[in-house]
Amino acid sequence: MKFSYEGIGTLCATFEASGSIEKNAPVKITANGTVAKCADGDAFIGIATACRGGVATVQLRGFACLPYTDPAPSVGYQSLAAAASGVKTGDGTEKVLITNVDTAKKTVEFML
Repeated sequence: MKFSYEGIGTLCATFEASGSIEKNAPVKITANGTVAKCADGDAFIGIATACRGGVATVQLRGFACLPYTDPAPSVGYQSLAAAASGVKTGDGTEKVLITNVDTAKKTVEFML
């Protein structure tokens, strides 16, 4: 049986957007109340859920599911960093709780 943790503990905040930010992109703080899309290897503060008109909604807490770049992360507590597309294992964020790694779809589910 597959479980979904989507929506549990979700907390979002609105920020000014610096540059173009796509939905599901890891973001970082760049100035007071402003976020930008992370570069490869950056630590991220959350995941953009929407961006329009220079404003971004950012998920700061809760479960997220994003594509990962090899090597595959493992379940349990592990540090993740932004990747060109999604996230990767690395010395980026504080350790997050990884609950599911789908190697066929190359996605990782984790708690921010």
